[in-house]
Amino acid sequence: MDANAVLFDMDGVLVDSEQYWHAFEDEWVFADAIESGDPDHEEITGMNFREIYDYLDAEYGTTVTKDEFVAAYHENSESVYGEHVVLMDGAGELFSDLRAAGKKLAIVSSAPQDWISTVRERFDLDPLDLVLSADDIDKPGKPEPHIYEHAAAEFGVAPEECVVIEDSINGIEAAVRSGAYTIAYRGGQNADLDLSRADRIVDGAAELRAALLGEE
Repeated sequence: MDANAVLFDMDGVLVDSEQYWHAFEDEWVFADAIESGDPDHEEITGMNFREIYDYLDAEYGTTVTKDEFVAAYHENSESVYGEHVVLMDGAGELFSDLRAAGKKLAIVSSAPQDWISTVRERFDLDPLDLVLSADDIDKPGKPEPHIYEHAAAEFGVAPEECVVIEDSINGIEAAVRSGAYTIAYRGGQNADLDLSRADRIVDGAAELRAALLGEE
């Protein structure tokens, strides 16, 4: 594919964090922080955690304040990113080869910058041409398209000149609605989800590498 920029989602693509966040949701968010109901993980996966609170409060009611909710996410993030997550197989080599091919590289994530920084430093992902968090833009996050439109604008290109790799329903929706060529990355946590909104679906790191570097 002829794209000027490759935009990677972080959670569920670059690192296998979704399993740890899903456990946190089961153990605390869905068990104690909402008033009633039985949300599905995919309702909130890919969303900024502050907007997760707003969504859950509107749909299910909440038993904690937004400040308490945010603090709990920040506390859980320390072990998720600092200790537990594993980097996608071959990510370092993939980044190097994309740079060598003249592509601009970005992480575009609903996570705040300090969470992204932990992953960047722990796994030595720099240099990156852009690191964009949903916290950096004053517009609604995924599944709205603004974050990917903003990333393209930062690069001075149209979204159609970007390829986005996403794993969640909300993230794929945001990328597709922006106009970017969207690759759905299928792993363990989203194995049963309908990812057909994406332009293409890849199963794992080897297929992603082949798709991005034309090694098919």
